[in-house]
Amino acid sequence: MRPDSAANSSAASPPESPERALVRGVRRMAQAIELRSREIVRLTGLTIPQLVVLQSVQSLGQVTTQAVSRDAAMSPPTVVAVLDRLEAKGLVERYRSTRDRRIVHLRLTDAGRQALTDSPGLLGDGFMTAFSRLALQERQQLAQSIERMASLMTGTAAGTEAPTAAPEA
Repeated sequence: MRPDSAANSSAASPPESPERALVRGVRRMAQAIELRSREIVRLTGLTIPQLVVLQSVQSLGQVTTQAVSRDAAMSPPTVVAVLDRLEAKGLVERYRSTRDRRIVHLRLTDAGRQALTDSPGLLGDGFMTAFSRLALQERQQLAQSIERMASLMTGTAAGTEAPTAAPEA
C-alpha cells in the first residue's frame, strides 16, 4: 500500500454532480421499469404499452386512434401498431364512424375489459404502497417533477428549444 493511499481512501469523496446523480437515478428507474415490464408480460401476455392503450380506450370510451395517442402519450404510428396486436388478440375492435366513414373508432371488447380487470398495476404494489404513504403535496411534486423530466428529455419543455443566433445590430 502506498503511504498516501490510506489517507486518500478515508477522505470524503467530492459531492456527486447533479447530472451524474440524475443519470444514475434515471438508469435505476429504467431498470425497474424493464423488470416490471417483463413481470407484466409474464403475468398477462400483454406489454405495458398495450395495457396503457387499453386503459386509454377504457377511460375515453369509444374513441379515435388520435385521441388514444394523445392520452397515452404515444406517437400515432406506435398506437396503430399496438392496436393491431390488441385487435388480433380480440381485446379491441375498430369500426367506422356512421357520420364520417373516414374516421375509425375503437372500443374495448368484453375480453379487453376482462384483461384490464385481471391485469396488475403498472407500477407494482410495493411502489404504490410507498407512494400512497407520502403526503399529497409530495406525491404531486414527484408527479410534476417526473413529467417535467420527461418533457426535458423529449425536448417538449418550454425553453428547451435550441438557442437562436442573436440578431445583428
